[in-house]
Amino acid sequence: MSTTPIGSYKFSQKLHPLSLLAQLTSRRATGCLRIFTGSVSWSIYLEDGKLTYASYSDKLFERLDNHLQQLSQQIPALNSATRVQMRLMFEPKGENQPTSDADYQAICWLVNQDHITSSQAETLIENLAKEVVELFLTLKEGSYEFIAENSLNQLPKFCSLDLRLLVEHCQKQLRSQQNNQSPLPSPGQKPVEKATKLPQSQPQLMQLGQPLPKQSNFDSQDSNNNKMPAQTASKQLYTVACIDDSQTVLNSIKNFLEENTFSVVMINDPVKALMQILRSKPDLILLDVEMPNLDGYELCSLLRRHSAFKNTPIIMVTGRTGFIDRAKAKMVRASGYLTKPFTQPELLKMVFKHIG
Repeated sequence: MSTTPIGSYKFSQKLHPLSLLAQLTSRRATGCLRIFTGSVSWSIYLEDGKLTYASYSDKLFERLDNHLQQLSQQIPALNSATRVQMRLMFEPKGENQPTSDADYQAICWLVNQDHITSSQAETLIENLAKEVVELFLTLKEGSYEFIAENSLNQLPKFCSLDLRLLVEHCQKQLRSQQNNQSPLPSPGQKPVEKATKLPQSQPQLMQLGQPLPKQSNFDSQDSNNNKMPAQTASKQLYTVACIDDSQTVLNSIKNFLEENTFSVVMINDPVKALMQILRSKPDLILLDVEMPNLDGYELCSLLRRHSAFKNTPIIMVTGRTGFIDRAKAKMVRASGYLTKPFTQPELLKMVFKHIG
């Protein structure tokens, strides 16, 4: 399935790798995401939103050879002579830059010559992809382009990897590395708590393949009685994530939700929503239906596919009141439907209905 490019080639800018991958997954994109930074590049190949291959241009064949050496312990055919022959055939000579698929062609050759099986090629590609995606997730700046047609289209496909699971694995690895690098306190010095944490689970690319959170209503009491019900008093603070491209709406919701009861996370960029939601771990999500670049229903569907948000109340907030819109909300498993404009009692009624 072809897809509209998420962006033509751009000059160096801030990058949000997780959001890029999420968009492509949610749109079930087919093509190649190329990322450029300095003299190196990443190539992530997708088919129907699943990863088929990933490569990183720096020391391309050294990386491939390292993984083949590991496999050679179980595959006698992958001896040094075979690996040298492969590199002579496919590795660029001198200062020539490798073609975008030279390493993938080498893997195809190994299968074609019966040096490895298709299932072994799948294992090899998955291990390479984990290394490449882990490097990609650490990027802060660069430029990118998405090409619907790519050179791998005419080559055999050996795997179709779930990108969400792959990213979750890479995030765990990065967190582990971060923890191992934490400095130890000096003798007699108390340990310092970390100021920030990496999200515990990923994206599903999260954002790009699924709609974000929903909205909810709260069984209200009197219009002048906005106090927290007695049964919820045991919890001092609830976290509510609000996703809306209108800062005015976000400010209104924040003002409606008393700060001694609620911690409100305001998100006006749907592309960055997933990472912020993962960090804040909200008790409830208020999600605008109509936002630029990303439909609220798609975002809600995406969140529901993520293990961390299967049971989180998601309330769809919209000015639409039609039957079709309410049906869409049910289809993406939204918890509730709040119509704009709404009053403070209406908002509180919806909120406490789902978290009270």
